[in-house]
Amino acid sequence: MKSLLAPLFFFVSVFTIQAQQKNLDSLYKVQPVQTEVYAEKAGEKLIIDLYLPQNNSEDKPLIIFMHGGGFSGGSPKNEQEVRFANIAAAKGYAVGLISYRLTRKGQSFGCDYPAEGKIETFKLAAEDFMESVYFMMDHAEKFGIDPENLIVGGSSAGAEAVLNAVYNPELMLEKQNKKVDFKAVISLAGAILDVRYLTEKNNVPGLFFHGTADNLVPYATAPHHYCEPDSPGYLVLDGSKTITEKLAELDTSYLFYTYKDAGHEISGMPFKELPHVFEFLKDVVFEKHKIQSTIYR
Repeated sequence: MKSLLAPLFFFVSVFTIQAQQKNLDSLYKVQPVQTEVYAEKAGEKLIIDLYLPQNNSEDKPLIIFMHGGGFSGGSPKNEQEVRFANIAAAKGYAVGLISYRLTRKGQSFGCDYPAEGKIETFKLAAEDFMESVYFMMDHAEKFGIDPENLIVGGSSAGAEAVLNAVYNPELMLEKQNKKVDFKAVISLAGAILDVRYLTEKNNVPGLFFHGTADNLVPYATAPHHYCEPDSPGYLVLDGSKTITEKLAELDTSYLFYTYKDAGHEISGMPFKELPHVFEFLKDVVFEKHKIQSTIYR
């Protein structure tokens, strides 16, 4: 009996491994978090916490994710984002969770804060984000990542910084040290300054999550925090709905989860939808398929 069971067990094991797919299924244990300093600004060390799959010698696609917190709080050690990083690393991704300058710490970012200051806040955060990207590109060999497969994302304020860097670089970045080829962007309740600057030059495929009743970051095109026109902080932003409409016009892939009557809580990590997130990345980034889909929740 043993002689019959051993080959059968081997066959089933091989078949199971072959049936699982890298970047889609959980195939790896995850190394202990590795913290690196990617920049230092005004005496503050900005870090990237790296989550890497064990026993994976191949160059890995990289996800860089930026936390939310209204540019006044938050941390790359946020429980939800750490959980996400471990899930993605187990699928074969390298994941970097970054800190950045919290320039509004202890201060308002609402309707009493002038629009010019809000734009400057976006710029500084976008600058920090790009510094983390350049750091990882410069150390791609050290960390075993594939700089040609770069996926970026953020939540709330982090999503605003990342989206503005990707889709509004002419407005946000004074200079770019090197060309960066983003393969996809993930936005949890984010927005950009001006969708008109999203063109064929920077029409990166995107995954978007947004509540229709978000009262902080507009779902479509509306004032930030819905400030009144006569308030100092009146600044019109283009949210997820407007961005995905522009991507559709540019014939670019997107997946948009729109949550009826939901507020800014949609900036939390969408764990129930993560299987679809990784399927989208597999289909669009690695297999080069085109997907344009809005899912109503």
